[in-house]
Amino acid sequence: MGANKKKLSSISKADTLEKIGAFWDTHDFTEHDDPAAPDVQFKVTCAVPVDADLLAQLENQAQRRGVRVETLVNLWLQQMLARQALPTA
Repeated sequence: MGANKKKLSSISKADTLEKIGAFWDTHDFTEHDDPAAPDVQFKVTCAVPVDADLLAQLENQAQRRGVRVETLVNLWLQQMLARQALPTA
């Protein structure tokens, strides 16, 4: 694609933000939805502040085990929650 050639929007075929906006002012996304297409799967993550010294210890432990910090934290949290779970009647 040449440097002067503008990229067109995939649905509206517009080449400026103004034209794309005008298109969506008069169209609805459901007009272009494909019910046969698979649903998109999202992974929800959350950032939790961790004390810097604690994070350094977690990083050290994760490195020693050959896993990512996120993996180690999730594993340990799962284990702790399993231990804390109340017995079911």
